[in-house]
Amino acid sequence: MAIAISRRGDVEPFHAMDILAEANRLKAAGKPIVSMAVGQPSDPAPLAVREAAATALAGGRIGYTDALGLAPLRQAISAHYAEHYGVDVPAARIAVTTGSSAAFNLAFLAMFDPGDRVAIAAPGYPAYRNIMAALGLEVVEIELDGAAYLHREHLRAAHAQKPLKGVLFASPANPTGAVIPQADLKALIEEAASLDVAVISDEIYHRLAYSAPDVTALGFDPDVTVINSFSKYYCMTGWRIGWMVLPEKLVRPVERIAQSLYISAPELSQVAAIEAFGATAELEAVKARYAWNRELLAARLPELGFALAAPMDGAFYAFCDVSRLTNDSMAFARRMLAEAHVAATPGRDFDPLAGHRYMRFSYAGSHDDMETALDRIARWLG
Repeated sequence: MAIAISRRGDVEPFHAMDILAEANRLKAAGKPIVSMAVGQPSDPAPLAVREAAATALAGGRIGYTDALGLAPLRQAISAHYAEHYGVDVPAARIAVTTGSSAAFNLAFLAMFDPGDRVAIAAPGYPAYRNIMAALGLEVVEIELDGAAYLHREHLRAAHAQKPLKGVLFASPANPTGAVIPQADLKALIEEAASLDVAVISDEIYHRLAYSAPDVTALGFDPDVTVINSFSKYYCMTGWRIGWMVLPEKLVRPVERIAQSLYISAPELSQVAAIEAFGATAELEAVKARYAWNRELLAARLPELGFALAAPMDGAFYAFCDVSRLTNDSMAFARRMLAEAHVAATPGRDFDPLAGHRYMRFSYAGSHDDMETALDRIARWLG
């Protein structure tokens, strides 16, 4: 029998996940692995979230919800925008999704057609590139060339070369942790509007900035599409629950696509996520540990030869230039895992052109793990 294989699967692997798989294999074999490879909080979801899930499970009925999500959760997200940002976002414009991953799928499908050109920054989150490529979009990677974040001039130059249909950016960013300052964010959004380029703002690392308040792109233009998630600040990665804020014209198209692709996000996770917004004290204690880890890495990584390539303004990543140590960060990461038992992510994930010179270290783990990892790397490098 013939086996049909489409070209959509011919995308770059997510090397961070490959490193994680190897780290898990070594851990299962009894090796004392410390992982700094994946952006996953080491803390569980807040207690109130877990208690709400337990109560729902005890009730016994977990089923489908509306494709756009439970009304109480959408209302809670709407209230969050009013309280945290001072921005009015009607619950009717909010779609609850199966993590931010489903939100990106839905946004790309609802906003763009095959062949449309959509710009992203390099370095940037690899799933942007891979999902868009699988969907037949033309990915335009804008090399930042030493800039910390995407500027309006980057967008203008890329559009002048050949018109863009959309632009996607994140602040704080993965892998760099860079935050786009408010004035530059406003200018970038205004530039996109003047060029008739649709905007997707990835705000999944909001509430994890260390030196500036969160600023949502919705504060400058209500017609941007914003994607967020309960995974990072709220410590709910495995719950697979996120959300989108959509322009009114996109709500029904997203709903129609979601009905067929996903039916709905998991009801159990939706019920639990309602409680996440009331767990700020617990979550700020977790963030304080990230800040402690951040200080440690900012001091020690450069001493070990890992020069910081971007400001660690937000998220929980240190993006480092490793060219003093290697010209092949992929091979270096594999050796460091096998020999020092420390996992980190090679830069190839984030920048196909220059990624061989970079590595990303996640500091979302415990402080003891961060100290152990840095000590091991120091001994390994000699």
